[in-house]
Amino acid sequence: MPASSLAVADLMSRPVFAVSSRDTMAHARNLMVRHRISRVLVMDGGQLTGILTKKDIGYRLLQEAAWRRRPPDQVPVAEFATRNPVTVAPGTYARTVAGLFLSRKIGGVPVVDHGAVEGIVTKGDLMKSALVTGLRGSVRDAMEDAETVNRWHSLSHVVALMRERDRKLVVTNNDGSVAGIITETNLAFHDESRQRPGGSAYEEPVGRNKHPVMGGGQKAGGGPVTAGDLMTSPAITVAPVSTLPYAVNLMQSEQVNNLVVVEHNTLVGILKRDDIIKEVAK
Repeated sequence: MPASSLAVADLMSRPVFAVSSRDTMAHARNLMVRHRISRVLVMDGGQLTGILTKKDIGYRLLQEAAWRRRPPDQVPVAEFATRNPVTVAPGTYARTVAGLFLSRKIGGVPVVDHGAVEGIVTKGDLMKSALVTGLRGSVRDAMEDAETVNRWHSLSHVVALMRERDRKLVVTNNDGSVAGIITETNLAFHDESRQRPGGSAYEEPVGRNKHPVMGGGQKAGGGPVTAGDLMTSPAITVAPVSTLPYAVNLMQSEQVNNLVVVEHNTLVGILKRDDIIKEVAK
C-alpha cells in the first residue's frame, strides 16, 4: 500500500486505556506511567466524554491555585480533562491526521465508528508509519531554534514560558552547555516522589534521571523548585548533518520525542516530533 494511502485504521492503537470522570488523578497518572502512554480517554456509561493528557495535567496542576488547597491526586479526572475531544473515523487518511495534530495542537485523537470507540491514533503511531520512515533530508532541514532556560530559573518561570511559547525548554549550565530538557512529562509528574494514601509511591517512569520534587513548587528536601530539579538529564543530542531517518530511529530507540541539536559542542537547535510530523503533513 502506498504511504499516501495509509488510513487511521492502519495505524491506530488498541486496546484503549480509559478512566471515568469520577476517577482520581492518582489513578489516571499511574495508568499513564504503567502503560507508558501520554493520554487516557474519559468514558462514562460506555460513551466518550473527554480525554486527559500529560499536558492537561502538567499545566493545570501547576497553574491552578485551587488544586493546592487539596491533594491533587484526589481531584476528580473531570476537573482536568478536555471535554468533547476531537475524533476521527477509521477511514481518515493518516496524512490528514498529521495536519490535524498540528492545526489543533493535539497529540492524539480517538478513533470512533458510528459512536463506538475503536482505538486511538497518536503522534507516536504516526512516527512508526511509512510516512515517516520514508522521509528524506537532514536534521538541519527540519529543526527549529531552541528555547532555553538556565538551570537556576524558577518553576513558575518555566511554566509561564512553556505556556506562552508552547515549546519544550532546553536547560543550560552557566557556561552555556546543555544540562537537560524539560517537556510536559516533567511538568505532569513533577511531584511523583510524593507518597500516595496507603504508603505506596508512584511508579517511576522509565528513562533518564528525573529529579524528584514535591507538589506546590517545593523540592522533596525543601526549598523552591528550579529548572535543574525539573529537567530530564542528560538530553539526547543529534548533529544537524544527521539524516531524518537516523533522527527518527534515535527518538525511537531512546524513547524520546525531542532531540537537542548540537554542533561542535554548541547548542544550535531542537528537533521535535512535531517537526517530523510537519514534514509528513506537507
